[in-house]
Amino acid sequence: MGVIYIMWLRQLKKYWRSKPRMIGSLGQPLLFLVALGFGFGPIYQKAAGGSYIDFLAPGVIAMSILFTAMFTGIEVIWDRQFGFLKETLVAPVSRKDIMIGRTLGGATVSVFQGIVVFLIALLFGFRVGNPILIPAALLFMFLIALLFTAFGTAVASRLEDMQAFPLIMNFIIMPIFFLSGALFPLQGLPKGIAIAAGFDPLTYGVDGLRWALTGISHFSPWLDMGVLAVITLCAGIVGTWFFSKIQI
Repeated sequence: MGVIYIMWLRQLKKYWRSKPRMIGSLGQPLLFLVALGFGFGPIYQKAAGGSYIDFLAPGVIAMSILFTAMFTGIEVIWDRQFGFLKETLVAPVSRKDIMIGRTLGGATVSVFQGIVVFLIALLFGFRVGNPILIPAALLFMFLIALLFTAFGTAVASRLEDMQAFPLIMNFIIMPIFFLSGALFPLQGLPKGIAIAAGFDPLTYGVDGLRWALTGISHFSPWLDMGVLAVITLCAGIVGTWFFSKIQI
């Protein structure tokens, strides 16, 4: 437990010390909220009869968590070559504990980032449907963060080139995000897009988060929770296995 706590705390300290990273990571969510939220707002209101900001905000929150969680993996490559991880891996401690601590730390940072975006969305006019369900929203946020932190760490564990990591991540992240229903309703999609969205794990995270914050969902919230929990467990197992195979 001591190693898990140390790795978790280290991830948090690195985040708090990196002010440019904290500020810069808010740029994309702000752009989506302003440009899409207000740009497509009138069109969405005519087509669906509701507020596009209310529909969009859960997707943007999930996007912020996704990007922050996935890109924590690059720290594995950096630390393995130059930093703390290289010393930790030769210590007589379980690599599983190191992986768990890093994943929990990255997930905590990602959830905090999502909470900041949530507060910003409130300033732009987003309204929570039922405040009692906010704890459920935090649970969905944490599952999304755990899933993609573990996934990003698994990918980084198989790479040694830091320049290749962002390219591969963008190649993976963009389809995951755009097919998740974060920007558009899942009802009435072409069959191919609907099938792809059904295989996208973020789809269930966005849908569950939207249900918790607005009361609107495409699937059952229990289905969203179950799918996320199972995939998160699988990602954690795979990520731990890849991390245990890191060569120093």
